[in-house]
Amino acid sequence: MNEVIKTAIHALEEKLPNGFDGSVKFEIENEGSVIVNETGCSESSDEADCTLTADKETFQDIMSGDLNSTAAFMQGKLKVDGDMGMAMRLASILA
Repeated sequence: MNEVIKTAIHALEEKLPNGFDGSVKFEIENEGSVIVNETGCSESSDEADCTLTADKETFQDIMSGDLNSTAAFMQGKLKVDGDMGMAMRLASILA
């Protein structure tokens, strides 16, 4: 597991200590994928209800609070595939 994925898992575990009702995959371009679901966070490329795709810098900015995920989506920095309602629910948690 590379350092970017380890850092992403740690950041998500801090924001979602009890997991997430549903499944969301964070695809970090050229780095890998992290799944968040009711059991927690792990490195995985499995299918999920919603997939969020962005580059490493965008995800780091979202996790640090420097960039709102809705703003990232509107700017074209974050792509959402799947359940948009789930993405919006997650965005309110990550804010």
